[in-house]
Amino acid sequence: MNYCSQCAAPLIRKIPDGDDRLRHVCTACRHVHYQNPRVVTGTLPVHGERVLLCKRAIAPRLGFWTLPAGFLENGESTDEGAVRETWEEALARVEINGLYTLFNLPQIAQVHLFFRARLLNLDFAAGVESSEVRLFSEAEIPWQQLAFPVVSSTLRHYFADRLQGSYPLRIEDLRWERDPTRQPTAAHEATAQSPKARSE
Repeated sequence: MNYCSQCAAPLIRKIPDGDDRLRHVCTACRHVHYQNPRVVTGTLPVHGERVLLCKRAIAPRLGFWTLPAGFLENGESTDEGAVRETWEEALARVEINGLYTLFNLPQIAQVHLFFRARLLNLDFAAGVESSEVRLFSEAEIPWQQLAFPVVSSTLRHYFADRLQGSYPLRIEDLRWERDPTRQPTAAHEATAQSPKARSE
């Protein structure tokens, strides 16, 4: 950020009185611009023994497979956002069965949530951000072509938990070593080096 959205004056980075973090502060009106983590929400859509994946038609990770997900919009709950994203990316109607995985990605200020969901229709199709949408059995999952670590982790948890018939909430912190010559364009692009997993 370079300029104040309130008065257009230049911004400086400083620790405001009563705070303990660097913030963007307006040099004229003194407005403090807070930047907080963004929430990505999506579903793990299931039909029988198979799960629904979308092939990305947009960057980042163009051409790789993912679960339907995207940024939460103002005015909607996390599960509403997950249902909306599933419709937008796969034209699929789902019934939410509960929050399943939660990933903290502090290095890029994002939180990712995936809800287990039951597919309500089988006439799904690729939305504008997808080039293909398919149901996959565990044996058919294209593990080497999955777009993001959060997707891979969610699928691995699901297939393991399905054997037990129990789906506890999984919470993981994903961190990775930054390449100083390259900035990741999205949380999912980075490869997690030492995730800390826990169940609730």
